[in-house]
Parts: sequence; structure tokens; C-alpha cells
Amino acid sequence: MSKRETGKKEGEEVSEIFEIEKDGKKEIIETHTIEDKKEEKPVSEEQIKKENNLFRSLIIVMAGFALMFFAVYMITNSMRFFEVEGVSFEIVKEGALTFYKTSLPVIYQGNPATYNFYLRNDPRSLKRNSGITGNIAKERVSLIGNITFRKNLVLDVTTQDLYCAGDWAIGLINIQNLYKILDINLLIKNSSTIYSPINDYMFITINKGNQTEIKQISGYSYEMNVANCEILPAFEKLMLESFIRNKELNE
Repeated sequence: MSKRETGKKEGEEVSEIFEIEKDGKKEIIETHTIEDKKEEKPVSEEQIKKENNLFRSLIIVMAGFALMFFAVYMITNSMRFFEVEGVSFEIVKEGALTFYKTSLPVIYQGNPATYNFYLRNDPRSLKRNSGITGNIAKERVSLIGNITFRKNLVLDVTTQDLYCAGDWAIGLINIQNLYKILDINLLIKNSSTIYSPINDYMFITINKGNQTEIKQISGYSYEMNVANCEILPAFEKLMLESFIRNKELNE
């Protein structure tokens, strides 16, 4: 098949002649079309200005969305971190549970490392005069007096009513790990033991009480009174005080 074009001019009839061969015979087919090519109009300055304004508006909107996304990310991220009297905490979600993580430097196998502690109670509700209102305020533990930590901490447990569905075990394990790192010996009081020299020991008597608090009785002697099975908040209040004092000593 061959093709020939004739009379191809703008706005005029265009003839196309096709020559085909079929069964050994040649046939000629001729078609006619009108070539109508419109002339392109030049773009006006007003149109260019409109397109530039549209492009500029699009860039501004995209930049606004990017800044808004960044601001939301920064606000959300900053809400995960907070400090309580110089001690840094991070909010960590594990399914339905919320933990409050803080870390202490340790030496592990001869190398510097960090040991993470996960509190169950918001440390901001455990500090004195937290000013937090709402449900979280119910967990605040009062501290009456000042805690001065010694090389040995002796616990005197006066009741078995504070095991509290495993909270006792959780709190006790946490403070054992903490005081091991801080090089404080944690002991359970034994009536047959003589604790000497006395200034090397601090004593905490754990009682069931009407209000959850830690109270300084005299010198290095304290009471931990626990109401409504709040043994874990009481232990974590003691841990928070330990974190704060340790921070102050290492500044």
C-alpha cells in the first residue's frame, strides 16, 4: 500500500490517494478532508499575571499546611516529655497502660549505660503541692518533713494488708533496683539486729493509715502511712524523692 497527499493547504481541502493491491490487482482509493488549523493566540500579560498569582497562592497554602503539621508534631512530641524538679520523664504508652519513664546512668559490663525506670503514677501528681486537679490529684502522696538518704535503708513492715493485688511486689522490686544503683542497702528490719553506727541508717515504718503520706518522725526515722491500698504510689513517691536527691548531688 502506498499513500500520496495532494492539495494540503491550511483551510483547504486535502486529498489523500491510497494505492492498494488485492488479489494481484491494484486499486486506487482517494479521500478528501478539510485541513482546518486554527491560529494560536498569544498569551496576554493579564493571563500570565493570573497564573502567577494562582501558583503563588498554591505555594502559600502548601507552606501553611507544612508549618501546621510541623507545629502539631512539635506540640505532640513536647507533651511526651516533662521534668519534675530537674528529673526528666517521658510518657510511654503500652497498649492501655501508661508509664512514666526516667533513666539513671550505670556501668554495665565495664561500659557506661542507662537503666530505665517505669513509674505507674504520674510523677507530677506525686510531688508536693503539685497543683494538679481532677482524678490525678487523688493519687498525690504527701511528704511531711525532709528525706535524708543514708547508706542503709531499713523497712519495718507492720501489716500484711498492703500486698494489694501485686502492687506491693512491683513497688518493692522497683526500689530494690533503684537503691542497688544508688549504692544504698535495702534491708527488712530484724528485731535481733543492732543497727550501728546509727547515722549510717535510715528507717521507714510502713503502716496502714487513713491518708497516704511519708512523714519524718525524727532524724532519719520516717513513717509511710498507706490508705486505700495506695502502696505503689507511696513507693513511687519515695523513688521520686530519690531521683531528685540524686540529681541534686550530681549537679
